[in-house]
Amino acid sequence: MKKIINKKSILAVVIVLVLAIGIFFGWTQMTYKAAEDPAISMDSNYVKEDDWLIYGDKSSTTGIILYPGAKVEPEAYGYLAQELAKDNMIVAIPKLTLNLAIFDYKKADEMITKYKDVDWLIGGHSMGGAAAAMYVDKNMDKVKGLIFLGSYAADNESLFKSSLPVLSISGSEDGLSTPEKIKEKKNLLPSTTEYFQIKGGNHAQFGVYGEQPGDNKANISVKEQQDIIVKTIEDWVEANKFGNK
Repeated sequence: MKKIINKKSILAVVIVLVLAIGIFFGWTQMTYKAAEDPAISMDSNYVKEDDWLIYGDKSSTTGIILYPGAKVEPEAYGYLAQELAKDNMIVAIPKLTLNLAIFDYKKADEMITKYKDVDWLIGGHSMGGAAAAMYVDKNMDKVKGLIFLGSYAADNESLFKSSLPVLSISGSEDGLSTPEKIKEKKNLLPSTTEYFQIKGGNHAQFGVYGEQPGDNKANISVKEQQDIIVKTIEDWVEANKFGNK
């Protein structure tokens, strides 16, 4: 009788685990897709290389690897990428395992290994920024800088001790990576970190994919927020002289 009960218990646990995995997988596939905005003009000057979207001239000496936020499709960051590419940068956005950057934080190795003559910067939005910080923490010698978009670092072993150039762009109306959370996590970043808060900006408008649960309403348009992000990154790149061989 005990053997029968044990077998039934094991079977029940297995069924629960399978259902949980199935539910989790289904949740990861419910993604935020790129949205159209009448104020934003998109072009088709990019290439698909394996599971990467690559914008700009591959001979550029400055590159940005941009990890998407959780369950956000790479195309939602297409406007940021195409505008940064106009400033002589190569911008690469990956499709991530289960659409969650923390499961694929080493993805940057593919670009860095393939394009060795590029000064690579790595960054990301929301969970993508946290994953980018995880990568940098283990691969400090492979990148020249780190960019957070509505994001912050989790615990790390070496990042906060480094002198790595870091740029943190946040939104005053961000309901997920709130101003309070950005401030709370400052001690995990190096003293070289530069902080820029977009007045009126929220979480979802770091991409172009519409509204997101838990976020606050932005007080500026998505086009305004996107253009501020582009200009802030461009100024930071220029000030740090990345790509000057």
